[in-house]
Amino acid sequence: MNLQNRIINQFTDSIQTKQDALGELCELIELASQRMVTALLNDRKILSCGNGRSAACAQLLSSALLNQFDRDRPSLPAIALTADMTAMTAIANDYSYEEVFSKPIRSLGQKGDVLVTYTDGNHSANIAKAIAIAHGKDISIIALTGEKSEATSALLSERDLEIRVPSSSAIRTHEVHVLITHCLCDLIDHQLFDGLG
Repeated sequence: MNLQNRIINQFTDSIQTKQDALGELCELIELASQRMVTALLNDRKILSCGNGRSAACAQLLSSALLNQFDRDRPSLPAIALTADMTAMTAIANDYSYEEVFSKPIRSLGQKGDVLVTYTDGNHSANIAKAIAIAHGKDISIIALTGEKSEATSALLSERDLEIRVPSSSAIRTHEVHVLITHCLCDLIDHQLFDGLG
């Protein structure tokens, strides 16, 4: 296979996964945006976390809420638990990597907040611990997952929302997570700021 055919295959696979996700996830994305808007209207915040590529998604979400997505508007309260490298490495060193998200949730999380978790593959102990601590603080979970995320799915309660990308490929799942994050930001802006001068 020549290099251009490989490029074509990457684009084609990505497009197909996004089409599949659109058919399955539209309503869940809408519900997730409404849950996040409710939290923001009640003076609560959006927390986010993930590992590796998923950490980038968590930071993409928080930066778009804190700054702007595609319009000038007031900042929204959001914290990417992946962004403070000093705190993360201190917690990992002094306790364990399993605690890097749960310790900040213990101190910063409040009842009514929303925790958005990102995982594109197998079980992550630090995500599992974050979910457990969030449940204990009455923090709602929106979990962006993929077909290989059964362990994370099993931790969710009936109050939580799982947006599960219909793909077993971590790369394709991550690509759709980025698109879902963009959709969430757009829907939040639309619900909070459309119609305002």
